[in-house]
Amino acid sequence: MKQRIVFMGTPEFAVESLHQLLDAGIEVAAVVTVPDKKAGRGQHISESAVKKFATSKGLTVLQPEDLKSADFVETLKKFSADLFVVVAFRKLPHVVFSMPERGTINLHGSLLPDYRGAAPINWAVINGETKTGATTFFIEEVIDAGKIIDKVEIEIGPDENAGSVHDRLMVAGAKLLVTTVKSIFDGTATAQAQAPSATLKSAPKIFRDDCRIDWTKSCHEIHNLIRGLSPYPAAWTVLKSDEAERSLKIYSSSFTEDKTDHSGQINLECSKLKMGCSDGWIIPSEIQLEGKRRMSADEFLLGFDVNQKKLV
Repeated sequence: MKQRIVFMGTPEFAVESLHQLLDAGIEVAAVVTVPDKKAGRGQHISESAVKKFATSKGLTVLQPEDLKSADFVETLKKFSADLFVVVAFRKLPHVVFSMPERGTINLHGSLLPDYRGAAPINWAVINGETKTGATTFFIEEVIDAGKIIDKVEIEIGPDENAGSVHDRLMVAGAKLLVTTVKSIFDGTATAQAQAPSATLKSAPKIFRDDCRIDWTKSCHEIHNLIRGLSPYPAAWTVLKSDEAERSLKIYSSSFTEDKTDHSGQINLECSKLKMGCSDGWIIPSEIQLEGKRRMSADEFLLGFDVNQKKLV
């Protein structure tokens, strides 16, 4: 009898995994994703990326409000899936992840045990890592702490942003997931407990305050923050003048070090906008001033006077 999975996921990152599982001939009995929600000024109904893709493939889609509800649990049981596969979804209750005979596995966007948490790709770039990867593991009670099945590693370029890393890791992780599912079904998969450590790097959810640039930090640190938060949610600062304060997002940058503290200064040199940090200058290349569209720094300078302005 052919073995079947139930797939659980929400964003675009999970769509690639579902796509590759289907292409590999793995039977998907059902897909679980988040409920539809109202979004935007018109409050139009918004569906998750996973739901849109699953519906286009004619798959059964479940959208429970409560993962512990008796109705949802009973519905899941009726699919008689051998394995649950989770990619970028919510925390599962024990009654759900313990249900399948072969367990429940997760694809996580880091080289576990480092970067457990909601934003592993962002934090890896923010921290200046030169490599990251994806890990498949069996889900247990503690989030991202289950036994590791397999990993794949990718390089991070020195100026690469989180969006680019996300897109490459999405594909590499999906391939890893297909290999993992096949190995579980053919009985060749092995799993090892994650080694305990007091020095693990974490990847908590990113909030607005995490995105604010501290100009007393080094150019390298600020540059990594900018690329680690690009294209979303974006690093930001406050542009202050005698008249007003306005928020300014920075999406991409380069930097020059001169070992001099220019923290919070704004300068214009050779028609290039420069923003001071503790050991040199950040040179933004794409920015967005509050209330304006996203634009190049060159466009921005057409209507911007650097005099009497600073960054706070």
